[in-house]
This record gives sequence, structure tokens and C-alpha cells, in this order.
Amino acid sequence: MKIERSSEWGEGFINRLTHLEKWQSWTLYKMNYDIVKMKLIPEFTGLQATKYLPNLKPLAHQLEAAETVIERMNGKAILADEVGLGKTIEAGLILKEYLIRGLVKRALILAPASLINQWIEELNLKFHIPAIAYKKNCPIERYDVLIMSMDTAKKSPHRERIYEQDYDMIIIDEAHKLKNNKTQIYEFVQGLKKKFCLLLTATPIQNDVFELYYLISLLKPGHLGNYDTFQSAFSASKHHLEHDDYLKELVNQVMVRNRREDTGIEWTNRCVQIVPITFTQAEREVYDMLGALENTGSFSLITLQKEMCSSKEATALTLTNMLEDHVQSQEIEALLTKLMALDVNSKAIKTLEIVKEAQDKVIIFTEYRATQIYLQWYLHSNGITSVLFNGKFNKNKRDYMKHLFKEKAQVLIATEAGGEGINLQFCHHVINYDLPWNPMKLEQRIGRVHRLGQEHDVHIYNLAIENTIEEKILELLHTKIDVFEKVVGDLDAILTNFKESV
Repeated sequence: MKIERSSEWGEGFINRLTHLEKWQSWTLYKMNYDIVKMKLIPEFTGLQATKYLPNLKPLAHQLEAAETVIERMNGKAILADEVGLGKTIEAGLILKEYLIRGLVKRALILAPASLINQWIEELNLKFHIPAIAYKKNCPIERYDVLIMSMDTAKKSPHRERIYEQDYDMIIIDEAHKLKNNKTQIYEFVQGLKKKFCLLLTATPIQNDVFELYYLISLLKPGHLGNYDTFQSAFSASKHHLEHDDYLKELVNQVMVRNRREDTGIEWTNRCVQIVPITFTQAEREVYDMLGALENTGSFSLITLQKEMCSSKEATALTLTNMLEDHVQSQEIEALLTKLMALDVNSKAIKTLEIVKEAQDKVIIFTEYRATQIYLQWYLHSNGITSVLFNGKFNKNKRDYMKHLFKEKAQVLIATEAGGEGINLQFCHHVINYDLPWNPMKLEQRIGRVHRLGQEHDVHIYNLAIENTIEEKILELLHTKIDVFEKVVGDLDAILTNFKESV
């Protein structure tokens, strides 16, 4: 085939010059003008995105959050709604709005690996945003909206590939995982160019007030001063601060937080209680022997005490590892012998009692996989069907376990990592078998069931063994909750309905 350059344009140009012909059709020009005018958005207030989203019916608080971020916060904000109120929908609305207005062309979304598929589905089906998940040899320069796991993004060579791109918007889900400026993921995000940036977390303070300082510093460096200024101005320590009203005012300039009671939606109740448990004499003897250990090597005494409050199986695993490290061999061997002779787990007995009384589906949260396996055996021995759920499961197995729990089993036994990102509104009983140091983990656990779509009152049982490390954990949890409420806002009940310690 012979290809020749067309001379029509040049000939037409000469004809117009010499014969004074029309340069353009007025009709075509007017049509083009009208089309461009129609696509223009004459004012910045109000959302345009909803006109283009027939499959989405956002709630009033979600629309208001999106408008606030766009109109008042210039696209840099922490979306801190309570668990289950639809922060992903709010982020999708904001992203769609900026795409329509031509202010964002490329976006990067960082999320825990377990939530990537959820983001893909939400953006593609609800918002008609062609988002794709990052894969090893993915040509990222060709895709405008990329979703990537945090763990992958922070490592080479992925980190360098991302830095080579120009993204207009960065969205980070479960942003509390950034923690502080010493973590690898925080340093990675700090190095990203952020024209617009959304940080999504229901729990912007997890353990101490400085976590909120670091999140805000990512969005608006200097908004709270430098670290020393912040610490000095608010007399801030991990679990204490002053001038909290002023700090709250500054925080609200970059944070949107909706609570369930503010949404106008009728929510079911949370019935929360601390369930005190007493060790048997034999269990107490082993616990006291653990407390008397003088040298635990690289192993923490507090960890051992927490494990003993969970199960002998979890404790035995750590003691065996200590033996392998040649830590006080004779004493540890004697402890192991006494430990494995225990034939009663007081906390498991109470758990079984609660499960039987519930006569309904129950989620049990434990911090130890050894305890998880023990509980499944113990419940099975007493005629209770259960399935396991932990962070080691891939997506297909997680989905299958969720299906089994919904259709077949009475109990789901989950670890912290396993419980992340699952929505289980069909269940309304939660047993916190092991208490975490972090109160926001309790909120995240409860949020798996107490969210939009829950039709029943939710019953929460926080198990705590008297005169053990668990009582100290309860005290610290209340202290941390107090700091959170001073700076961020009130929390729904997560320990007791009246926020009292045992």
C-alpha cells in the first residue's frame, strides 16, 4: 500500500486566501461552542458527581462530608466517620467530583491487601471509575486510577516506580496504620506528591495523641506546628494533653467525623458489658509462677501473662521458644509441666456459657492463633460448630469461611488480622475473648457487626480475668478512650455502656 501526504489542507488554505472564501462554518462553530459550554461547571459549590451515578444512592451525611472536603478543606482531609458509615463512599464521591471537574486525572489508592477487591468493586460498579489493582509487572504509567496494597507500595522496586508517576490524588484507607514518622509506610507516603489527599480512618488516635499529629502533618505540614511546638503548646504526652478545646478546633479544620447518632438513621443499640472471670487455684498458681520469672530473655513477661489469660496453648508456645533460647531451662521446664497439667480454662468455660445463652451466631476475637485452634476444639467438644478466620487466609478462603459462618456454623473465631475488612451484619453477638491494649481495636471489632444494615441490638462481651494483667489493660483502655474523646470526639460504648472500669 502506497501512503501519500494529503495536500487538501494546503490547497484549501490558499483558496481561502486568494478567493476570500469562508474560513469556517458558523453552524459547526456554534455547535462546538454549545457542547463546550454544556460541559463547563460554572460554580464550585455543590456536587456534580451525583448526576452521573445512577447506581449510587449516597446518604445525607456522605454528601455533606464530600462537599465539606471539596469546598472547605481543598481536597486534603481525614475522613474519620465511625466504623460502618461509608468512608469509602465519601472518598469515591470526592474522587469522582474532581475527575468530572478535570482537577484530577490520575489517582493512587493505598489500602490493606484484604480491602483491595472491595475498592475495585466500589469504584467500578458504583462510581464508574475504571480502577485496577496493581500487579507485579503492571505498566502503571498506562492506568489513571491504581489501587495498591500498603505493604507492596512501601518496598522496592514498587516504591521507586510509584515515585516516578505524577498522581493528582492520593487516598489512603485504614490510615491509622501509618502510625508515626518512623514507619516505612509513613516515610513512603511522606515522599509522595500530594495535590489532593484523603486519609480514611475511624480511629485517628490508636494509642497516643501523637499519632493524630503525624497524620495531620502528612496532610498539612505545620498545621499543628513542629513536633516540639505541638508537645509544648498542648503539654502533650502519650495519654495526656491540655488546651484540648483549641486542639480540637485545629483538628476539625482538616477532619470530617460523623457519628452514628448524627446521621439521622435509626441505629440499633449496643449492649456492652465487662464480664469478670476468676482463675481456678491451679490457674492462679501458674500465673503467679510466670510473674515470678526473673529472666525471660528476649521474651516479655507481660506477653506471657497475657497469653496465660488466654490459654495454656498460647503460653506453652512461648515457653517452648524460651527453652530453645536456653532461658532458665529447669525453671521453664517445671513451669511447662505444671501448665500442661491444667485441665480447666476458666475463660473458655465462660465463653461457652455465653455462646449457649445467645442461641445465635457469635463472633469471638482472640489475639493468639494457638488459642483460636484450642477454642475451636473446645467448642466442638461441647457440640458447637465454628469456623476459623485469620490473616493468613487468602481472599477465596476468607469468602468461603464467611459463607460457612453465615449458612452453617454458629461461631466464627477470628484473630485481629482476620477480622479486618469483613462485614457481618447478620451477626449481633461479639465476644472479646482477649483484650487489646488499643481501644480502637475494640471499636474496629464491634464495627464488623454494628454498621449500616444491622437490624438487631448488638451484644458485646468483654472478658477480663480479675487480679491479672487484664485489669491493668482495662485501666489503660479507659485512659486512652478519654484522650481520644477530648481531641476527636465521643465514642460509642466499647468497654461498658457507662465507661466504668472493673
